[in-house]
Amino acid sequence: MEKVYKIGNREFPLNQEIAEAAFADKKVINGRKSMTFNLLPLKYHWAYDLYRTMKANHWEPEDIQMQKDVEQWRSNEITQNERWIIMMGIGYFSAAEGIVGDNIQHVVRELVTAPELKLVLGRHAHEENIHADSLLYMISSLGINPHECEAMFEQIPTIVKKNEFVTRTSKSLRRDLDLTQTAHKRLLAKNIFVFGQCMEGTQFYGLFGMILALYRQNKFPGIGQMFRYTLRDESNHIEVFRNLFMDLIEENHDIWDTEFREELVDTMREAVNLEKEFIRDCLPVNAVGLSADEFCRYIDFIADRRLVSCGLSPINQGLTNPLPWLAEMMDVRKEQNFFEGKVTDYQKSAALKQSSDDDL
Repeated sequence: MEKVYKIGNREFPLNQEIAEAAFADKKVINGRKSMTFNLLPLKYHWAYDLYRTMKANHWEPEDIQMQKDVEQWRSNEITQNERWIIMMGIGYFSAAEGIVGDNIQHVVRELVTAPELKLVLGRHAHEENIHADSLLYMISSLGINPHECEAMFEQIPTIVKKNEFVTRTSKSLRRDLDLTQTAHKRLLAKNIFVFGQCMEGTQFYGLFGMILALYRQNKFPGIGQMFRYTLRDESNHIEVFRNLFMDLIEENHDIWDTEFREELVDTMREAVNLEKEFIRDCLPVNAVGLSADEFCRYIDFIADRRLVSCGLSPINQGLTNPLPWLAEMMDVRKEQNFFEGKVTDYQKSAALKQSSDDDL
């Protein structure tokens, strides 16, 4: 079918069949390649919806007050164990967020072909920059020696092992690959699973929980608020990568055999074991009213949620959340009185897609 627009003495024919064929050729990978970045018509509506939700949740570190945090850091009311949790949080996340952003920009976004997928991944990478910036803001506010943070990232074995776990899946894709081959498609699918469900979706949550436990006790309110905003972002990031993973599988059934599913479950099991070792480094003795064992059980619970959401079998059956208060702590949708809160306590649009209960 062809529609012709007549403007003056000129005619502009538009062929609907050609346009529909271009739309049908939109795919996660191996789709139509175009330099025009034409988003319309949308095929992956979830990607555009999440992009708008993420944009509405925008926040800046400098909007959050750090005076109380600085006072507490300089005082004697904070224990050595609590300081260590903050140091581990800043030491790990100050570089881990950059690892995630680099993988999005230079691996995943380079390989997907649908423009709306590139759009939401660009926003995802931008938010990782904000998170990295927030860690620098914490470091400068508290007066922490940045060389100590670098030393923690590179010299604490449990941090090094966590980073090696994720970067090895990224390195395998930093070369020209024929993504029509099943083995190479699996490399990409595994990368998306590792970064979305194992790292951001599971391994981030041990320290998040510890820092929010401090926040719950009115300790480090500025840092706690930034981590609450970060967690709201992470909920969307997990969903971006879950949807991307599921659509990639749906369009490439040759990936999804029993062997590959078992490999992914084993990969999550490795991620959980690494995180449990790391948790015990963060909490070498019980602190903040919670124990390392409770956080380890929480990681088991979270990991199974991630596996089931991707159509995989849980490692443990019938686990319940041992830290139910975290769901309330992660809910940042509640509006504050205008004179009590900053603009960042409000959303820029009315709707917030994700629910903290769904994430926990």
